[in-house]
Amino acid sequence: MTAPRHPGTLAGGSVAPAALARPSGTFAMVAADQRDSLRTMLAQRAGLPGDAVPDDRLTDFKLAVARELGPFASALLLDRDYGYHQVTAEGALPDGCAPILAVDVLDQPPGGAVHDTSLDEEADLKAAAAEGCRGLKLLVIWRRDDQRDRRVALAHRFVQLCRDAGLASVLEPVARPTPEEEAAGTFRLNDSIVEAARELAPSGPSVYKCQVPNGGRGTVAEIAAQAERIDAAVDVPWVVLSQGVSADDFPRSVEAACRAGASGFLAGRALWTNALDAPEPTAALRGPSADRLRRLADVVDTHGRPWWTAAAVKEVTA
Repeated sequence: MTAPRHPGTLAGGSVAPAALARPSGTFAMVAADQRDSLRTMLAQRAGLPGDAVPDDRLTDFKLAVARELGPFASALLLDRDYGYHQVTAEGALPDGCAPILAVDVLDQPPGGAVHDTSLDEEADLKAAAAEGCRGLKLLVIWRRDDQRDRRVALAHRFVQLCRDAGLASVLEPVARPTPEEEAAGTFRLNDSIVEAARELAPSGPSVYKCQVPNGGRGTVAEIAAQAERIDAAVDVPWVVLSQGVSADDFPRSVEAACRAGASGFLAGRALWTNALDAPEPTAALRGPSADRLRRLADVVDTHGRPWWTAAAVKEVTA
């Protein structure tokens, strides 16, 4: 199947994700927008406190990711604090790898998980587009609490900003338990992923990015059965992330999600974490990380749903 002749928009006016996709219409995208979490990972491996890892260490690692994994990725996600401007200024990405800029401000204590997010009001979207940026990404931490309406409004505002800037929108809800659910042991990841999708996917992003059901554990059939629930709740192209899934489990997780209707992945840790332990990160990225990315790209080309066959796209191009 070939792409629509003029795949400019999705239903509701969102920019089509063509620039972020492989020729097959699937996505093999690399995330390198981690900020304090990357600093924490580097510090832990070096046996140092987090504040002992300088900013340029993060930037240098992301430049290495861009150089070594960019040739095999359909897009690379970066943040403007540590890497985006350096990568674009250097021209480190090949033409086939689209830059995506994270526009989320993270409420994250040092060494801890992201508690909440907001939109980066200082990001210059016109300048980013002029520099070659092709998409923006927003992380939303979703919980069953009294902030659900605020998060829905945030998602809609983000998607509209992307439309106005002529850039693809990548919305990334991550479901987390409330303190009460955590204390009572009542949080159910799979149900929460689906519930978040029902609330936030109607904002109409170009790509919806979500967690893998079961945390990536189980057979392809078991994970796919749960992923079908996500597919039923999302009518735009969707992909999975790798946070919380081991590198060994992630290929099976991607295949399962794609068999259930996903169009690929946007992942970081499952691809490049091994390079954090290497004496020379560049060699590890060029070898095992790049090999893993190429194999995953084959998986999405074989099993993934081309983005232009998503329900919201068919509605526009029919």
